Amino acid sequence: MKRVGIVLSGCGVYDGAEIHEAVLTLLAVDRAGAQAVCFAPDKPQFHVVNHLTGEVTGENRNILVESARITRGNIQPLSQADASQLDALIVPGGFGAAKNLSDFATEGAACQVDESLALLTQEIYKQNKPIGFICIATALLPKLLGSR
Repeated sequence: MKRVGIVLSGCGVYDGAEIHEAVLTLLAVDRAGAQAVCFAPDKPQFHVVNHLTGEVTGENRNILVESARITRGNIQPLSQADASQLDALIVPGGFGAAKNLSDFATEGAACQVDESLALLTQEIYKQNKPIGFICIATALLPKLLGSR
């Protein structure tokens, strides 16, 4: 069975993974007869947003813990991802890609990308395996693969 790595960035469009994109990706992978293997960075979110009001709260949340809400706990730290054990990689959008997987939201084109995501993406690319970045996550591709 094919194994597709899915990297999440939290839970919620304004401060994490866009839930519709994440869930529909999980459904599509399942319907294709593949196994979704989910990952997220095990570190604090950039900030937490109240999705009802759009206001930033003073809360602190962990990206991996928040991403586990989407995957029902079936998720691993991104630092443990092994490209040799995956057949493809997908990164759903949501502002978490720009805030938690990178600092694109504040730095734009000069952004830095999470080191574990960079290593995984570059290794998947070197192995000629499919890569799919969705919505705002595509903004990270020039930093991840631009010099290749």
